[in-house]
Amino acid sequence: MRPIKLTALILTLLMTFGLTSCGSQSKNNAEMNDSGVTTEDQDMGNNGMNLELNGDSDSGKAGTLSTVYFDFNSSSLSSSTRDALESNANFLKENPSVEVQIEGHADERGGVQYNLALGERRAQAVKQYLVSMGVSSSRITTISFGKERPIAFGHTESAWSQNRRANFVITAK
Repeated sequence: MRPIKLTALILTLLMTFGLTSCGSQSKNNAEMNDSGVTTEDQDMGNNGMNLELNGDSDSGKAGTLSTVYFDFNSSSLSSSTRDALESNANFLKENPSVEVQIEGHADERGGVQYNLALGERRAQAVKQYLVSMGVSSSRITTISFGKERPIAFGHTESAWSQNRRANFVITAK
């Protein structure tokens, strides 16, 4: 019986060592593409900014693009909103391969259909302003989520004001 146990142990050890040596070699925790650029370089390729495909301005993963906010029951662009959008337009003009989706949102007050329409008006207002600043409309899509995707929870003006927004999602980089 001992030779069988010894043989089984040796086979197990050989298989373990064989499997561990089959793993791919590390490339400093990044994979190279065909041009020799690592995925880490690609993610930080826009002047070292955090720019991720499907990254959004709410989470800070959309380069320097900023979420913009609206007054209650309004899709009008305030002066602070226009300032933020000018910065966003400059970023988009400096990065012509970047495409975005603008998501329009509303706070929890009002009906579903009303808030979907309000979110759409907000997203369209942002898109129109960016286009007026020289960004190609073909690089911008819009969608409304109305009150369905709040970023802040609660029944206070503080929470509501954070949810009345248009944020940016990177759809191509």
